[in-house]
Amino acid sequence: MQESAKLTLKVNGAEQTVELPVVVGSENERGIDISSLLGKTGHVVLDPAQARLMPGEILVAPSTDPGWTPLFLTAGGLVMEMGGSMSHGAVVAREYGIPAVVGADRATAAIADGDVVVVDGDAGIVRIVGP
Repeated sequence: MQESAKLTLKVNGAEQTVELPVVVGSENERGIDISSLLGKTGHVVLDPAQARLMPGEILVAPSTDPGWTPLFLTAGGLVMEMGGSMSHGAVVAREYGIPAVVGADRATAAIADGDVVVVDGDAGIVRIVGP
């Protein structure tokens, strides 16, 4: 059974309540929660040297290391496939105060560039809201 949750978002000043399916993480396979909730455009990055994030975009990556740190300056959140609460991405996300879920297996395959995603770091769940 697929998990879902109702969420109220403000989009362009108007409140919308949506029911969101879980697309990364499940009852038995959740990422590790790092911080709070955010709904923004996702941007899959496989190589930080060539990447450009617009301010507020969600950085979706397999993993990060110090070479990725400049992307955190504009990222609105982080979804990372590998890592734990003390991994580079988790630590930097906490330092910058951005929502993050790490250990989100297959995130770079499940989330496409431009997808609007909700990063619920408190629950360790990432949801795709729409394209």
